[in-house]
Amino acid sequence: MTGGDGGPTEYLLFSLFNYPSSQQQPRSQTCCIIIIIIIISLHCQMTELKLLIASDETPPLSVLAAAKLAGVSLTVHPTLTATSPPVLVLTNGMKLHGTNILIRYFGRTATTIPSLYQRDAFETGQIDEWLEYSSVFSSGSEYEGACKYVDGYLLHRTFLVGQSLSIADIVVWSYLAGAGKRWESLMKSKKYQNLSRWYGMISTEHAAVLDELTAPYSKKKDSAPVKTKETEQGLSSNKQTVSSRPEVDLPDAEMGKVCLRFAPEPSGYLHIGHSKAALMNQYFAQRYNGKVIVRFDDTNPAKESNEFVDNLLVDIKTLGINYENVTYTSDYFPQLMDMAEKLIKEGKAYVDDTPREEMQKERMDGIDSKCRNNSVEENLTLWKEMISGSERGLQCCLRGKLDMQDPNKSLRDPVYYRCNPIPHHRIGSKYKIYPTYDFACPFVDSIEGITHALRSSEYHDRNAQYYRIQEDMGLRKVHIYEFSRLNLVYTLLSKRKLLWFVQNGKVDGWDDARFPTVQGIVRRGLQIEALIQFILEQGASKNLNLMEWDKLWNINKKIIDPVCPRHTAIVEEGRVLLTLLNGPENPFVRVIPKHKKYEGAGEKATTFTKKIWLEQADALAISAGEEITLMDWGNAIIKEIKKGPNGSVTDLVGVLHLEGSVKTTKLKLTWLPEIDELVPLSLVEFGYLITKKKLDEDEDFVDVLNPNTKKEIAALGDSNMRNLKRGDILQLERKGYFRCDAPFIRPSKPIVLYSIPDGRQITKG
Repeated sequence: MTGGDGGPTEYLLFSLFNYPSSQQQPRSQTCCIIIIIIIISLHCQMTELKLLIASDETPPLSVLAAAKLAGVSLTVHPTLTATSPPVLVLTNGMKLHGTNILIRYFGRTATTIPSLYQRDAFETGQIDEWLEYSSVFSSGSEYEGACKYVDGYLLHRTFLVGQSLSIADIVVWSYLAGAGKRWESLMKSKKYQNLSRWYGMISTEHAAVLDELTAPYSKKKDSAPVKTKETEQGLSSNKQTVSSRPEVDLPDAEMGKVCLRFAPEPSGYLHIGHSKAALMNQYFAQRYNGKVIVRFDDTNPAKESNEFVDNLLVDIKTLGINYENVTYTSDYFPQLMDMAEKLIKEGKAYVDDTPREEMQKERMDGIDSKCRNNSVEENLTLWKEMISGSERGLQCCLRGKLDMQDPNKSLRDPVYYRCNPIPHHRIGSKYKIYPTYDFACPFVDSIEGITHALRSSEYHDRNAQYYRIQEDMGLRKVHIYEFSRLNLVYTLLSKRKLLWFVQNGKVDGWDDARFPTVQGIVRRGLQIEALIQFILEQGASKNLNLMEWDKLWNINKKIIDPVCPRHTAIVEEGRVLLTLLNGPENPFVRVIPKHKKYEGAGEKATTFTKKIWLEQADALAISAGEEITLMDWGNAIIKEIKKGPNGSVTDLVGVLHLEGSVKTTKLKLTWLPEIDELVPLSLVEFGYLITKKKLDEDEDFVDVLNPNTKKEIAALGDSNMRNLKRGDILQLERKGYFRCDAPFIRPSKPIVLYSIPDGRQITKG
């Protein structure tokens, strides 16, 4: 280090180690003076940075937004000559020049959001590509072309790069927001729905930071200059709120030091309630530049299995949870047993052989157990019996000696260990005793360095127990942060109850489309992006709400409708043949788009024939002489209607009237050509598993089972559906949205399509 290589702080440090001592001014005194100066210098480095711009220009919105999201405070000084690029003046006087250079700098130094710029080599390269491409938006003639390109790119993506926000998103978002009324008009036109969805997500998630920057740009079609005074004051007078979700702080959280854990029990698949916990952990980890640990709470071998572990990891990946590592409570069994023995020796725990029912009654009544005052020696003897799994040990459990008279019943000597001779799915038959969740959780949380334990508010009464146990153990305190449990109408989230449906054959498995598991709702057709948006919109609220499914499915519809291909299906039962007297003698094929407003959906071949199929319900709605519209073809006039003895329509005769106006017809009908290439379909609709919105506390769910939860309808589909793959989302014209669960294999085996709710109705059976 040399005095002239760095800024003021570097120079002072150089002086500190090279300044000669003298009798008049001892080195110690000199050091004190210089240290004080260094502290003052460091304080100065935390002040606002200067952004220099041309006197007749507006500060680049992308630079302001990147700085805000990176936690950097700027003051704008319009002192440069015209056409000069923006300049960032650092606290040490050094300067950076150019918009993208400044944005990359903010991305590298961000303290509020992790990985805004610096990622692995590939993703960082992608970010650089987007920074270079984004300038296309500044060209008026190429603006819509850029919108179209990014709209297609975002079809199956949440962010431009990777799985989290980057400066690439910030820059493209800024070009759109900076276009003012031009972009607002495009959003209203619904022309670029993927881009609008992405833009709305960025705006909503970071509303508190971005709102104040965008207000001036919404006033004019072309970005108006931002007054320097308004910029420095944060444009508070023009602030508009995009999201009502409040920002919530974790108690005593330090940037970069927050460590969270998502700790599911491997006794079932991940369901929508667990998803909220997982996503809230990720939300706070990203906000505080912290990390998440996935820990399997595997303390009950009777309920747990490797199958559940494997599928929980699949579900966590599906949700896009970025975790530091995976641990297991069973990793800490030796330490937990040592801690239990330590508490016994300290008189903070005792072994109790009171029968379970009697023990529960004593806890409710605040009555001390007869074993509570056993000597340490007696407790250790019985503890060894428990460890060996002897007949005597099986009669006992280990309890904490807390306070049997406390009004909070969770503090009335909770159970710490129980005997359980069932082999563990990971470690076999090594142990005959297992810790309870209440004992293991506060121990492992503290040992693993967890700073904040997020738990749903249903555990509120056990928070005092959690802290007391950590105190008795002599461990570092972990902060508890509560959020409301996600409750949905007509939905059971208890894994015990869900297991009942699986074991009793009421569903096909944990991934059944009627189940609220992640795999179940994805199989039903829910996009993970919709689930994430639904959960994060609720934020970290502690208010208990019974949520409707309609809102979630409505979000899902907004994601799939702009992009999913359109196909045609006719219910097979009662289908009616319409003969068009002037129809084509020789069938012909036209290639038409699968989605009229989205080219990315591809094209389909439609065959036009003299005879076509209509649905019975549509045929019954037609009157003789009526003009109807055949979708994707044109108008036809029905000349003759033939009916059977039961009143159903058996045949129709008509003529094409292609010059007719589709605006004047009442009926716009789907149809299929009479050809051999049509494919058999099974359209499956699902209902809720129970018939009551919310169970009473002591109500048995078996009493309110829905007897009709699945309905299958045989249909015929257009020949293009032979190319569907499992998981494909499509819309059947006039029937709704579907997910392909079983693709085409052979003509004798139907394609299975699961109906996707659209937010307007869900079958209740």
